[in-house]
Amino acid sequence: MSERSEAVVVGSGPNGLAAAVTLAGHGLAVTVLEAAEEIGGGARSGEATLPGLLHDHCSAVHPFGVASALLRSPDLARHGLEWVWPEVDLAHPLDGGDAAVAVRSVRESARGLGPDAASWERVFGGLSADFDALAEDALRPLLRPPRHPVTLAGFGLKAVRPATLLARSWRTDRARALFAGAAAHAFQPLERPLTSAVGLMLLAAAHHRGWPVARGGSGRISGALAARLVELGGRIETGRPVRSLAELRPCPIVLLDLAPGAAADLCGGELPARVRRAYRRWRHGPAAFRMDFAVQDGVPWRHEGCRRAGTVHVGGTLEEIAHAERETALGRMPARPFTLVAQQYLADPGRSRGDVHPVYAYAHVPHGYEGDATEAILAQIERFAPGFRDRVLATAVTSAGRLARENANYVGGDISTGANTALQTVLRPRAALDPYATGIPGVYLCSAATPPGAGVHGLCGVQAARSALRHAGVAPL
Repeated sequence: MSERSEAVVVGSGPNGLAAAVTLAGHGLAVTVLEAAEEIGGGARSGEATLPGLLHDHCSAVHPFGVASALLRSPDLARHGLEWVWPEVDLAHPLDGGDAAVAVRSVRESARGLGPDAASWERVFGGLSADFDALAEDALRPLLRPPRHPVTLAGFGLKAVRPATLLARSWRTDRARALFAGAAAHAFQPLERPLTSAVGLMLLAAAHHRGWPVARGGSGRISGALAARLVELGGRIETGRPVRSLAELRPCPIVLLDLAPGAAADLCGGELPARVRRAYRRWRHGPAAFRMDFAVQDGVPWRHEGCRRAGTVHVGGTLEEIAHAERETALGRMPARPFTLVAQQYLADPGRSRGDVHPVYAYAHVPHGYEGDATEAILAQIERFAPGFRDRVLATAVTSAGRLARENANYVGGDISTGANTALQTVLRPRAALDPYATGIPGVYLCSAATPPGAGVHGLCGVQAARSALRHAGVAPL
């Protein structure tokens, strides 16, 4: 590590890089230390199946990426970060060839929901129109006074409900399934309180700015952040594991893009006992089991909307998704797991080679799942896209265990860096007015275990860096 560093960030995932860019933007000399040989954490891309096909290695579609002022800034655009959109943001197929489709327009999406059109517009019309104000409060620590209290209160009245309860706003399987698929991103049983919050935010984001991908792969997000950091005078050292806080002394500002348990290990006896207990109590949730496919001529979905959608939620009806998520949380592998399929090449054709396209999928599986979900994922896709297996030319599998080995923050294959229980959603990673502070002067947590949680938006890092700047007496922007 450079002796001139005034701040060091441990971990080069999107949050770590965003924290580093924020600190460097205020004139601090920043060094990022990454244990792996490649930066990016969950935002990386490369070949996985056939030569020339570009696959995302974890994060794939970024509804909250364009909600982040940092990630949509001209500074990152200059360094190659370009957002691109599919024709259809989200589709949700049902048996019999039916499907629900979400596009940017609330009204156009609602029209496809038949008798639920008016109710869909009532729920999402205001949320999408006020999304920037809503995101400003919802994507920050919830214990702080809101800047838009009326907007946040209106959202909160719906968000606190279990997704299965809010889904009663609609009568058709089509509308209920579309909402359930978005809510399932919480990786929690849909009968639990606050599971509606994730579904509401994701669908409001879809109707506001859409669900884009990064042209050239999710790795371009990490690459643009890294280039901006270097432009500001920062440094990145890869292949540089950190095992103790003592290795980082005497640097006055340290940010940790680590899961709470790993942060407790690194900080050791310097961590106040109350904080150490909170970090050790932090619970991790269900896991992901990921597959990449090289598919001749794309996925043969029955429904035309699915063939044009950047993201397809594969899980059937609300009741089927709720059952699968409940089983997963109980540690039992469901026969029909909730599965997300991403077709990024529809917005970014450069990822393909001729008529062979990269297709991304992951299923929700139990925490620490050691089995093979390959057949379950294939069967779910085939269910709504008969003939899919025959088009697959090559496959790459990333098990829950491999996810955990490749990224220490994904404990047990949990790509959210923590279970989204009601308590952990509100008090992440502990009950504190400043959830980024560790209780050690100058040391802050900036991983997805801090507000606002999982997703490639960099906001955990930005807000942790601002906390560090405030305590250091440097006025944040």
